[in-house]
Formats: sequence, C-alpha cells, structure tokens
Amino acid sequence: MENSETSPSPGSLAVPDRGMTRPSGPPGQLSESARLSKHREHPSKSPRRRREGKRSQRRGDGQEQLLWEIERRRLPGQHEHLEPSGSTSDTAESSPKRRAHFLHGPYPATHFGPKACILPNPTSVMHIQDPASQRLTWNKPPVNVLVIRKIRDDSLVEPFKELCRFLVEEKQMMVYVERRVADDATLSKDEAFGSIRNQLCTFREGYDDISDCIDLIICLGGDGTLLYASSLFQGSVPPVMAFHLGSLGFLTPFKFESYKTEVAKVFEGNAAITLRSRLKVKVVKDMLQRTGQQSYSREPPQQQQEHNGLLPHGHTNSEAGKVTLQLQVLNEVVVDRGPSSYLSNVDLYLDGRLITSVQGDGVIVSTPTGSTAYAAAAGASMIHPNVPAIMVTPICPHSLSFRPIVVPAGVELMITLSPDARNTAWVSFDGRKRQEIQHGDCIKITTSCYPVPSICCHDLVYDWFESLAQCLHWNVRKRQARLADVSDSSDTEN
Repeated sequence: MENSETSPSPGSLAVPDRGMTRPSGPPGQLSESARLSKHREHPSKSPRRRREGKRSQRRGDGQEQLLWEIERRRLPGQHEHLEPSGSTSDTAESSPKRRAHFLHGPYPATHFGPKACILPNPTSVMHIQDPASQRLTWNKPPVNVLVIRKIRDDSLVEPFKELCRFLVEEKQMMVYVERRVADDATLSKDEAFGSIRNQLCTFREGYDDISDCIDLIICLGGDGTLLYASSLFQGSVPPVMAFHLGSLGFLTPFKFESYKTEVAKVFEGNAAITLRSRLKVKVVKDMLQRTGQQSYSREPPQQQQEHNGLLPHGHTNSEAGKVTLQLQVLNEVVVDRGPSSYLSNVDLYLDGRLITSVQGDGVIVSTPTGSTAYAAAAGASMIHPNVPAIMVTPICPHSLSFRPIVVPAGVELMITLSPDARNTAWVSFDGRKRQEIQHGDCIKITTSCYPVPSICCHDLVYDWFESLAQCLHWNVRKRQARLADVSDSSDTEN
C-alpha cells in the first residue's frame, strides 16, 4: 500500500523527526510531508485506506515514547543487538561489537516477543552473565592482601617467605596471615625473614573480623586452602588467586614458578574470573522435640495427609524453631548416617514439596564447584562452575533407581529426618562443623548471593578442562606419545 512506506517497521528504532523538515530525497521521490499532503488532496480514496493512514500516523507519533521505554529498559551491551539492520551511524561503525547474549539464563528484564516478559523479582538470587565478560577490575588500587598457606606442610615455607617478601618489599602491600602461620617455629627461627615477619598483620579465625579490609586473597596449597578462604568470608568475598602447591588442583590454576608475573597482572586488573556459586545453609533445630510433640503438626494424624505432594502448613513451618547455624558453603552439604550402622532415612523437599525419601548412606547437596569433590566420588556428573545449578547426589542409595539430579539455582531444598527413621543423621559443611540432626530438625539450602570470584590463569573454559585433564589423568598416553614423537623428531634432525 502507499502509506506502508511512511509507517515505521515494528523492529525499527529510527526516531522520527518531529517538528523538523526532512531534506527532500532524489528527484522523482516525494518527501514524507509531500506524500501526506498528497493524501489530503485526494479525498476520494477508500475509507479503509484513510483508516490505515491514520493508524500509521498514530504509530509514528507514539514511536518516540516507545523508543524512550526501550532505551530505558535496554540492558548493558545490547545496543548493537537493538540497532536496525543497515544502520550507518558513526558510533556503530567506530565501536567494536560487544557480546551481549546471556548463555546461562534470562536476565530479569528480558522480553520474549513483543509482549511477554518476566515479572520483576526484587528477591532474585543472582544474575549469571556471559562468562566471556567476567573480567576483574579495581575501583581503587589493592592495598591489603590475605595470604593463606597450607598448615603442617614444610615444603610451603620457602614459597610463603618469597611471596611475603615480594608483596611487602616490592609491592608495598599490607599482608594479612593467620596467627598460627606467623607463629610457625620455622619462620621464627629465620632471622633473615624477621623484618618481614614483624610487618605481617595477624588474625585469629572466629575472633577477628577481616571481611571488610581484605582486597585480594592469595592461596598457597591445594583446593582446601580455597575452601578455607571461603569460610572466612560469610558475605562478600574478595578475588581469590590460588597457586597449586598441594595434592589436588581442581581449584588452583596458577603455577608458583611465575608468581611475580602473575601477581603483577592481577594487580593491573582485566583478568578473567570464574564466579563460583555458594550455598546458603540454615540449620533449624528445636522445632518440636523440645515441646514434647510427637506429630509434625497440630492437626490430628488422620488429617496430616499430603495433598499432591504438598505438606500441611504445620509441617513446613520451620520458622517456629531456632536457627542455630547459618553458613556459606562452597563445595557441598553432606547428610550421612554418622556412627550408626543403620541406613539413614531422610526426606528431601523442593520448595516445600516432598520429592523423595533418601534411604542409604546419606545425600550430598553440592554446588557446580563441589561436583568434582565428594559428589564425583559418589557417581555424579561434573558441572562447570558457571552453570547455575544445585546438584543432589545420593550416597550408596538403597533404591538403585534414585540417581543424581540437578535442580535450578535459586530453589530452596529442605532435608529432614523421615518420621520412621530409626536413628539420627549427621551433617557437615565443606567437611567442617559436623553436628547431629534429630527428629524435628531441618536443613534449608539455597543458592547464595555471594559467589567466590576465582581468578583464572588463562580463561574459565581452558582452566577448568585443564584441571580435569591433570587431576583425572585424561589423555596421558596420548601426551606421552606426542612427547616421544617430538623427541624422536628432534633426535633425527640432530
């Protein structure tokens, strides 16, 4: 139709010039005002065409308001995706294209089609962005560095002294260490290290709060050092740089031989980061056994029926109890049978709905980071740390049909003892703070909003697969064969 040329396309973002005269086009081509005046000069046209012309004009008038709304809701990095095809703006030509797609789930303000969108949720847990855009930057130059060293390992004394000397003398940093590390007998006997040792700031776990003064964490040891660093910060965690000087290296990508160069790069910023999600765990105790109630609800037993898998309100109202422990867990929460010889029998709930009863040696609730720990030994899959998920793995289940499952991050899991359980259960958090769970107690688990930013050596994809290949001895024969071929070729050339 004739008026279709003047109406903007649904996906176009070209702002109409209101109150301005557009330059006329090439000869033989009418301008917009001339074309509209031409329509006014021919009132003999059909009513249908006149109505379409009015609708087109109204769309043009409301386009500016629509563009303002789109610009206001536009996500960071989406300018290139919203630009119309064939745009010749100088900014679009001069600026490089940026990756703006989200690989691991929709952004809370994402629109689906012309009218559908997700309801705004102020309690959203976390936003997973494109992993390639996860880069470290410093608002201010880092000053305070926490150095964590593996305890009772004499082979780490010399690397620890070298790193502290480098940070204090060359980088003029304030170095924080644990008091038992600074009081090590080997360090106290070293007179040459005495001047550096006197400048170290010490703290005691559980007594001194250092969560607001640490800019960077450097770990020397195995994966346990990073787990320990996570336990020290129950809120926001500073960036963690882990050097592989221990037995396992799933979480420690850096080699200590080039520590000066690597640390200097981190201080400069623009390093790749893996956001390792954590679990927020609450242990709610003293719900019912302190009051002497035998039932999980005030209703009679015959009325405590499950309706479509949903428990009565009295059963799920665990807030009547007392929260005795709240932790941020990086690897996993393990519920097992403890010292008892009986199988454990616990109920697993997902957002208040009973999923299944786990009968066996226990159950593991782990993060993607913990998928390479206890969960992998129990037969679970290994998940990349950037996948937003929670993994539930049974430990030697009595029913072989119960396999490891993966649920979305953000849901709330709850674990309680089954009513017919003959013994109690025990729970531990990253292998620490082990305690007993009795009838009436419950464990609430969900995704924490405070991940652990782990600095990558290369990038988050290469580091993860490289750690799997080294720790699980993947392709060892192929690597040995390649090295043998390289050595044979060099000998032939010589």
